[in-house]
Amino acid sequence: MIVSCGQNHETYLKKVSLDTLAPSPPMGWNSWLTYGTDVREDEIKAIADYMAANLKQYGWEYVVIDLGWYSKEIAQGMEYYKARPHQIIDEYGRLIPDTIKFPSAASGKGLKPVADYIHNKGLKIGIHVMRGIPYSAAEKHTPVLHTNFFADDITLYDEGCAWYDGMRKVDMNHPAGQAYYNSIVELYASWGIDFIKADDMQVWPYHTKEVEGMHNAIETIGRPMILSLSPGGPPPQDRNHPIRFSNMYRLTGDLWDTWEAVYEHFEVCKQYEFYQKPNHWGDCDLMPVGKINLRGENGKGERISRLSYNEQKTLVTLWSIFRSPLFLSNNIVQTDSLLLSLLTNKEVIEVDQHSTNNRQLFSKDSTVAWIADGMNENSAAKYIALFNTGIKTRDVSVDFEQLKISGEIIVRDLWVKKDIGKLKEIKASIGSHGAVLYKLLILN
Repeated sequence: MIVSCGQNHETYLKKVSLDTLAPSPPMGWNSWLTYGTDVREDEIKAIADYMAANLKQYGWEYVVIDLGWYSKEIAQGMEYYKARPHQIIDEYGRLIPDTIKFPSAASGKGLKPVADYIHNKGLKIGIHVMRGIPYSAAEKHTPVLHTNFFADDITLYDEGCAWYDGMRKVDMNHPAGQAYYNSIVELYASWGIDFIKADDMQVWPYHTKEVEGMHNAIETIGRPMILSLSPGGPPPQDRNHPIRFSNMYRLTGDLWDTWEAVYEHFEVCKQYEFYQKPNHWGDCDLMPVGKINLRGENGKGERISRLSYNEQKTLVTLWSIFRSPLFLSNNIVQTDSLLLSLLTNKEVIEVDQHSTNNRQLFSKDSTVAWIADGMNENSAAKYIALFNTGIKTRDVSVDFEQLKISGEIIVRDLWVKKDIGKLKEIKASIGSHGAVLYKLLILN
């Protein structure tokens, strides 16, 4: 389906650098694990209302609309896997919202009314975008904005997406290849988009030129927009490529709510501990906590996360001590008080947002320890997270000599929010799949 966008696009005159957009790991919410391809405008507004009232003050700020905002298809039966799925494009071959899901997008308004609503709540809006150009743009011979070329001139039919047949590869060696990416970012800028989750960028294979194309488009158009690459991991031959060309880059495939999936991240985080840097963050993926799967994962029905409370606490602790971006994906308006306490602990969030030199101390006998320093070299604070990955309660201890610190040290339990005394070592009894997180204040 093709319609006229009918709006004036704002082109930003000042260039922006992605190297400045995410000094701390971004925090927010994404629709995927709960709504699949079928999140709707009223639900997004309800999410924004809840976040503004309950989470914004703790740093949660992005509301991200995932796959399917440009299609009438829903998650049930995984329709988006089928050949040539339904999609709506404008006269320049760019995906635009389905007005049944997003009624305010009528008359060519796009997602701007939704963005305005979210911005008025003091929050920011993100959208999911597939790599490439819509198949329907090539079939309909739509022009590429600001060029004399057409969609079919830049369309290649190799390296398609394994899980969404709606896009085709863009020929980035063609002079209009970059122009197409510029045109879609120009459209998103006119809507007021703050965050782009660029899907199918890193896997089967890693798409170097299209990653660079999206990066260059954001910097050229000039609206500050976080660029998040998904899914999978960086190319083994050049781990630094996504660091240079994005603000967030996924380290794994999609994470669902099993302990095995969480456990795998201990090794992944260890592999990337020295790659984390301001404005360019390795991303452990969405956090499958609380109520999820309302219309996601093949429409099997809403459920409480299969992760136990201990496992959810471990997930939040590991993500924080590693400094992963923190993105929820639950039915957030039904967050219970126990989960809310995990998500609104300012002292734990401080570790994610402002610690440094984060690294694994040891991994042995089903126990793992991570350590980090305070915000700067002169900080007297250190952090230590201890994990029990086994099935039985374990006693875990760390002598401060292992941390190469001495003197009078006050230990604070960040989850309990309580000082536990002046100590020379830490001893903790940790339940199965559980975690503890401490702050060490060195007095002399």
